[in-house]
Formats: sequence, structure tokens, C-alpha cells
Amino acid sequence: MNAKSEIIALYAKQLRIPSFTQYQEVLRQQEQLDYEDFLIAIMKRELFSRSANQQKRRIMQAGFPSQKTLEEFDFKRLKHVEEAYVHQLASCDFIRNRQNVLMVGNPGSGKTHLSIALGIRACQSGFRVKFATAATLATMLVEAKETMELLKLERQLQKADLLIIDELSYLSFNRHQSELLFKVISDRNERSSVIISTNLEFSRWTELFENPTLTAALVDRLTFRAHVLNMNNPSYRMDNG
Repeated sequence: MNAKSEIIALYAKQLRIPSFTQYQEVLRQQEQLDYEDFLIAIMKRELFSRSANQQKRRIMQAGFPSQKTLEEFDFKRLKHVEEAYVHQLASCDFIRNRQNVLMVGNPGSGKTHLSIALGIRACQSGFRVKFATAATLATMLVEAKETMELLKLERQLQKADLLIIDELSYLSFNRHQSELLFKVISDRNERSSVIISTNLEFSRWTELFENPTLTAALVDRLTFRAHVLNMNNPSYRMDNG
């Protein structure tokens, strides 16, 4: 680099506008730019770069176990849900409207894939997302309470525009865990959104939680203005095992 290029690189680093160091590439692509057009082009590149980096950061912070997309999802396997309805959810209007999405269906029917894919779309749309299995979230809450950090964790969860609770099915929760999970979900009621995937229909949630009254209240709050997807489909894992 010549002296001027080094100065530009130094200023770009100090101003935190790394795309400005690529100004020569912009000039090569569009040699006839006037000063204003060149400035617009280089600023547009910086804006796109920042947007892409922010999306990557939100996806990383969400804690997805893997990255799944709607493009990879086999919609032909959905027997009770229209593909157009899923794409409508992918617009993230349900998050803007503070609504919930509840996926109820048998194991291997694509609930986790769909939950992650909608979560990634939310990250790409600028929303903050947190993903956790129900068992992991219950453990996190109990441990946070034991270490006097429950309030801190609850505030972190409240900051998420979308909380995804996966696999609310496999384990039963004791009264202590039930109360902590209930509070997390209750605090989000009509304030922010949650996606929950479960193998059990709502009438069987008493098999998961000890307190029937608490369970009824939980279901009532979750299903209010919610999108309930019947995901009782053939198991992808069994068909491809």
C-alpha cells in the first residue's frame, strides 16, 4: 500500500468502518463515479457489511444447536399445515404482534427443524432470539436460583424478542422447576413471543407438571392468540434411519 492507502486504512480502523478500505475495488467496478456516487457506494457497502455481521452475531448468540433453514425443510411431510402458513410465520409478524407458535406432534416430525428455521429468520429480521430445550432451561433456572443469579437470568430471557423452548415432552418437571418455567413464560405473556415444540397434546401436559392448576394457567396463557401447528407427521428419522 502507498502512504495514502495506509492513512485510509488507519482512519477506517479508528472510525470502525472497515469497508472503506475496499474503496479501490469500488472504483474498479464503477470507474465513472462522481464524488457523491462514490461516497454512496462505499457507505452502502459498509451498511451491508454491518447488517450481515449483526445477523451472524444474533444467530450465534441465540444458541441454536445447529443451523436449519426453511429452504432445507421438506414441506411435503406436513400433513396438517399449509406451506404458505409457515412462510407467513417466517415473515415474523407473529413476533411483532407478540404472539406465540406452538408445535404439537410426534417425534421426528420436523418440529425442532422448523423452530430453528423460524428462529434464524427472526435473527435475520433484526430480532433477538434465545433457543433452549425445556430440560436445559429448567436446569438453568434452578442453578441460577441456587447461585442467587435468577433475576439476572430472567432479565436476559426477557430481552429476547423470541424465546424458543424445544422438546417440552421428554421429562417431567418437579414443582420447583414448574414454577420457574411458568414464571418465565408468564412474564412474556402479551409482551414478547415464544415458540414451544411438544410431543404431548395440551390435555396431557399434566404428565409434565405436578400442579394441575398451574398447568391449566400455563396452557391458557400460551394458547391465547397463538398459532397452533398440528405436526403429527410421518417421522423423518424413521423413514431415513
